[in-house]
Amino acid sequence: MTITSREIVERMLRAGRELDIETFLGLMAPDGYLEWPFRPPGVPARVQGHTEIRRHLTGAARAFIRFDEYRDVVVHETIDPEVIIVEYEAHGTVVTTGAPFQQMVIAVFRVRNGQILSYRDYINPLPLVEALPDMTSPARAGA
Repeated sequence: MTITSREIVERMLRAGRELDIETFLGLMAPDGYLEWPFRPPGVPARVQGHTEIRRHLTGAARAFIRFDEYRDVVVHETIDPEVIIVEYEAHGTVVTTGAPFQQMVIAVFRVRNGQILSYRDYINPLPLVEALPDMTSPARAGA
């Protein structure tokens, strides 16, 4: 049975929310990348390849926000069978303070031969800046 691009993306979202790094990496192409076109200072624009993605997920992703659930998930399949667009509201907790966190997300995936080539995460950086003010400090921003 052939798995669809939509199913790959749904698995990726679940793996990301659950911090299942091995499943996440297994869904990524070896040279695939995660990209954040809109981000606060100190957050990389792109991480590419399994080694960089693993480092990012085990470090920064665990240290800032823990996502508990995604609400109002809408998956858009496009004319291009490789491209899937997902809209959702992420709800979680700020790891350092325990404060609640929520953010609207639009993500664009490119899937080919059962692997994710690119995952562009169009997040609103303002909730991150508000929740994690030390991210924009001069010491952190220069990191």
